[in-house]
Parts: sequence; structure tokens; C-alpha cells
Amino acid sequence: MAQDPVKVDAKHYKVISENSEVRILKFSYGPHEKSVMHSHPDLVAIYLTDMTVKMHLPNGKSIEQSGKAGEAQFTAAGTHLPENVSDKTIEGILVELKGKTASKR
Repeated sequence: MAQDPVKVDAKHYKVISENSEVRILKFSYGPHEKSVMHSHPDLVAIYLTDMTVKMHLPNGKSIEQSGKAGEAQFTAAGTHLPENVSDKTIEGILVELKGKTASKR
């Protein structure tokens, strides 16, 4: 099973607030940087920059996702390895909802 991104990839993920209901992370990836395989519970992602990322999945497949600065989206619990496929730094906020465990997408 994949692990907590803060523990396995502290370079890209930082906890900025936490209580019994949510954990709020800030993420930042330089151009073409990759993470490691990790998991999140259900969450809301808020994009601070425009971004295009490739999500590598545990089954060997990958999907490309993009978003614009200021947008927000709900993401179901899952396991992935993100890769910034752009030439610019990407940043965002993740509001993880506690009580939901990650599952394979």
C-alpha cells in the first residue's frame, strides 16, 4: 500500500494545518519533477498556479490532468505518483478529508 505523501515526499508536500476533520497540505513541484507513489483520502484540491500533471497509477496506467489557477475540484481517495509535465513550477492546496482511506482508482 502506498504511503502518506508528507512522510515519503517531504520535498513536495507540507502540512499547513490539521484538526480532527481535515488535514491541509501545500504542494509544490518544480518543472518536470516527480513524486513517489503515495495515497490520499478524499480531498479538495485548490490550484494556486495553472498546471498539467501526469498521474501514474499503481496498475501501470497514467492519466493527464490539468487545472487553472483559482480552480478547485473534489478528488476521490486514491493512490498515484504525480509528475509535473510542464516547464513551470506548479503549486496548490489539498484539503484532505479525514475518515476516508485511499483505494486504488
